[in-house]
Amino acid sequence: MENNEVKKLTRSMSDKKIAGVCGGLAKFFNIDPTVVRIVALIALLCGSVGFWIYLIVWICAPEGE
Repeated sequence: MENNEVKKLTRSMSDKKIAGVCGGLAKFFNIDPTVVRIVALIALLCGSVGFWIYLIVWICAPEGE
């Protein structure tokens, strides 16, 4: 059976610490938000790419639930 439901990346308003980016990514990929936050923190500490990716997702992703 084929699932025609399209997943959308949105920022989480219920599971957020700063802007809901990590909570939204966790919901999109169906993983624990803590794992996403740890990966985001490591990316931020390893270079400025993590900051820019977070900022771009924050600006581009609409607010979700």
